[in-house]
Amino acid sequence: MARRFPLMLTTVIVLALVALALLIGAAWGLWAPLPARLEGFLIALAGGALIVSIMSELVERAAPHIPWLVLAASLIAGAGAFVLLDKFVKRKLGAESGGGLLVSVTLDGIPENLALGVALIGASGLEVAALAGSIFLSNLPEAAGGAKGMLDDGYSKTKVFAIWTATALLLSFAALLGYLALDQASEQVLGPIRVFAAGVVAASLAIEVFPKAYAQDSYATGFAVAIGLVAAQGLGQLAG
Repeated sequence: MARRFPLMLTTVIVLALVALALLIGAAWGLWAPLPARLEGFLIALAGGALIVSIMSELVERAAPHIPWLVLAASLIAGAGAFVLLDKFVKRKLGAESGGGLLVSVTLDGIPENLALGVALIGASGLEVAALAGSIFLSNLPEAAGGAKGMLDDGYSKTKVFAIWTATALLLSFAALLGYLALDQASEQVLGPIRVFAAGVVAASLAIEVFPKAYAQDSYATGFAVAIGLVAAQGLGQLAG
């Protein structure tokens, strides 16, 4: 129990920081909207970091413990799940509506934060820092855009911020659930779950993150992605 307490404390701190990004992003979108190019740059930066993170913290950690065919099937299944959910949300709520962005962030964020919770199992703070940091960066502009869109849809600032606060709590709970429910699971069980979550995040990068970043920041997106890759790789080496 004494050894478990520091791990739980690290988990709570990491989850609080990730949730805080949604609140900061929502407040930024409501009261001080980001310039479009800066928002695009931050989105691309986070996307670059996530590429490294999903490979090092999820796929590579799972690979030694599960057959390659299971790994491939889990990755493709995760990507397929995101594609279907994303298509459903856009068909029902509209691709650019504030509500659509909120649901998209929530549906994307639940497996993303479950992945964060699973990544915390058996890892030090530094080992998970790249994944937590890149999720933090990606949450900022997504929340800013979603909050601003909901404001444009006619919601009051108070109501919008309350909705995003509830979303932050929900996603934090998802990460905590992933950590607690699977803390004692074997690597053979954790492996497909890690890779499924990686597939979800990979699909979100391809469909949501990089196209939006390029639309807002054009060719500077390439540099931002590279900076994100370097930053995440540096954190990974520091952890190693």
